Amino acid sequence: MAEKLMTDGSMALREKQYRVITIEATEKPQNAKLRVAAYARVSSASDDQLNSFAAQNRHYSDLISSKENWRMVDIYADEGITGTSAEKREDFQRLLADCRRGLIDRVLVKSISRFARNTKECLETIRELKSLGVGVYFEKENIDTATMSGEMMTALFASFAQAESESISGNMRWSYQKRMQSGTFLPSSVPYGYIVHNRQIEVDEQEAQIVRKIFREYLAGQNMATIADSLNLAGIPKRKGNSAIKWHKTSIRYILTNERYIGDSLWQKTYMTDAFPPIMVRNHGEKEMYYAESTHPAIISKEEFDSVQVLLHRRAKREISKSHDSPFDQKIFCGQCGTSFRKKVSHEKMFWSCRKHSQNTQSCPVTQVLDSEIRETFVRFYFKLKQNNEDILSQMLLSLQAIRNRRMLWSLDVIELNKQISDLTSQNQMLATLKQQGLIDPDIFISQSNELTEQLRAVKLKKERLLAVDGDNTIAQTRELMEILNDGPDFLDSFDAELFGELVETIIVESNERIRFRLKNGLELTETIERTVR
Repeated sequence: MAEKLMTDGSMALREKQYRVITIEATEKPQNAKLRVAAYARVSSASDDQLNSFAAQNRHYSDLISSKENWRMVDIYADEGITGTSAEKREDFQRLLADCRRGLIDRVLVKSISRFARNTKECLETIRELKSLGVGVYFEKENIDTATMSGEMMTALFASFAQAESESISGNMRWSYQKRMQSGTFLPSSVPYGYIVHNRQIEVDEQEAQIVRKIFREYLAGQNMATIADSLNLAGIPKRKGNSAIKWHKTSIRYILTNERYIGDSLWQKTYMTDAFPPIMVRNHGEKEMYYAESTHPAIISKEEFDSVQVLLHRRAKREISKSHDSPFDQKIFCGQCGTSFRKKVSHEKMFWSCRKHSQNTQSCPVTQVLDSEIRETFVRFYFKLKQNNEDILSQMLLSLQAIRNRRMLWSLDVIELNKQISDLTSQNQMLATLKQQGLIDPDIFISQSNELTEQLRAVKLKKERLLAVDGDNTIAQTRELMEILNDGPDFLDSFDAELFGELVETIIVESNERIRFRLKNGLELTETIERTVR
């Protein structure tokens, strides 16, 4: 009965009641000013880019200062940048970093197309900012992402912007093809040894001397690795202004096999798919190719070029015939038991077998793999890696950099450098405004603009070096792999031992049907062994 009384609801009525008095507030809280930033982007297609850029900055400066409860944080601006990805926009990334640090409440943007041209990217960024308490207002569309309906409308308008981007890309591809057919196509980039001047491909004599040296030394009997090492030892940069980019065997191969050095051009070796985002794939006959002769000055004679191709083919055959020295020695391991594989020959065929399985067939299920199958698998693997470089290695690099940058987010040194970048950018913008209004002498404008540009470059370089110090070796290794892939051939006709050695650290045999390639940066990718019926 006592127990029942303890649980009876009447007990609650006997609890002590407290008298609460409400004290009215005597002063109203002061409304904190909204911290507002603006993002401006001017397409490189603009005829009057600088003025348009200055006009946007002036517009946002006037707009924000006219609002009594608004306080301007900064105007973030990228000039002359087009495309569908936000990753290449430095000031856009600086804007996001400041939002993550809690410095901004609201962002003003002219239109969604200025913010992003990829629906997925646009919404991901907006949702992240919204989770940080940052709203984005698009003037043209009159959309405020601070509301749910705003986000729904953003998806719609971002889809329109994406469709616009796809349409522009399609028109550009059509234009490129027409110029290829007429022989007037000018590529966006030219190989080492050339520059583009006044829409003409011209020889860079300083680099051209290195190209001729590479051809001469290869014909004289030196291999590609030796040539690359000698160039690095001599301190010759592979890319102007960046001594960190080293020469590799693939860099040398790219030069030795490139028809552009005899003044000819083969266009549309690869093409972009119609999917969004488009991906580049090898042209196996799905699209036309165009070979144009004498499209630009030659650096190498046709006779010398042909001699090199014969020598390359001869050395490749010689490499294949070597049976005693394999590129797989000490590089193949069992994915089941972890032991190394050993080489053996049976019925004139070379195999690689698990040592543990060879000693006791019951101890490990992985048996053996043909040497030729590993080679063929690497050829397929290389093609996939080459074509999906942006999706695999570039994304990995971005993730590594993002992790590093997050570690550095609250670094006082980085914060100070970002402030300097912001100040210098604002000074440059103000200078452009003064020039537009005719308030500054043109000579003074050029002098001061050049000085500010140089200061800005130096500060950005300092920031880059500071971040690089904090990064680990994996970032450098990933960049090196990307450079090797960029220089490498679009596809392999046969196994390339040198290329394999530059890319792959080890091979892990998961089973008799699947092997895993561990790249130099630690990334592991699996490839299926394709067998033909024997």
